[in-house]
Amino acid sequence: MASSLFETVLVPIASEGDAEETCRAILREIYDGRPTLHVVHVIEKAGGAPDKAGVEQRKERAERIFERVETELADEDVILETEILYGTDVAEAILERAQRLDATSIVFTPRGASRWIKLLTGDVAQKLLANTDRPLVVLPRTESHE
Repeated sequence: MASSLFETVLVPIASEGDAEETCRAILREIYDGRPTLHVVHVIEKAGGAPDKAGVEQRKERAERIFERVETELADEDVILETEILYGTDVAEAILERAQRLDATSIVFTPRGASRWIKLLTGDVAQKLLANTDRPLVVLPRTESHE
């Protein structure tokens, strides 16, 4: 029997606002059955340079993100797992975790950023698209967040 595209879903979340937006998009666009959602937040390490914020501070931020996800999905029939990932390349950390999980897809909503910001910092979505070995599902954002 073929597995569903949304059976074991890896869901990268960047912020509390992104958590709310992505959860709503998942429920609106793909919710079917009882998916297993592996929600991850990547703490980007500077690779030798000083980090922007302390690790403890960023762990606390990740926990707030996970609390937001849990609140958004509290009344839904989903299996939810959360995990903090660490890496110097956010997209690479997401792809490695998807491979270890044998995720059936990676699902996210696009983050708002100007072309200049994407050019200077790199575009995680573009890196995921260029390097993924599994389905990548980009869900539409609601009009209020565009």
